[in-house]
Amino acid sequence: MGLTPDPADLTPPTQADSHVIGKLKARFPEGYRSDHCFRGQLSVWVERGVFADALRFLRNEPDLLYEYLTDVTAVDRLNERAAGEPRFEVVAILYSPAFNRRILVKTWVGEGESVPSATAVWPGANFMEREVYDMFGIRFEGHPNLERILTPDGWLGHPLRKDFPVQSDQFPNVES
Repeated sequence: MGLTPDPADLTPPTQADSHVIGKLKARFPEGYRSDHCFRGQLSVWVERGVFADALRFLRNEPDLLYEYLTDVTAVDRLNERAAGEPRFEVVAILYSPAFNRRILVKTWVGEGESVPSATAVWPGANFMEREVYDMFGIRFEGHPNLERILTPDGWLGHPLRKDFPVQSDQFPNVES
């Protein structure tokens, strides 16, 4: 279920969180994986195949209205995963201005796999997903222009991967 927080920091879901969890479980019975509240923050995990659909549902459902995409990011779980678990966790952070709530929607993705793009739901996800692609190498299926955004043209590797060199004399050379 991702990185494991200290059990003392896990809290039971609030009534509002339970409502969101129930809605997601009912809408995506096969795609919903798990949830927890860490220090009062709700995180839910869904299968890669329903990731974009879950984001659209959370945005459009009248009693949820997570209309604001705060960020799309990722975590390299290289040294923090059980055998057989995917390497990366993609995280979409959503905010509902109508109900003043946040949610982290997470999915796992293995090396060389892709995640459905959220650009059809939020066009502003374009640059966020390009950053994740550039820094981690995670591909977003259906993205309109998935190109590097932060590193120079020809850069080799992905700087936020746990196995990327940390000393400048170890950096891979830029492609010619």
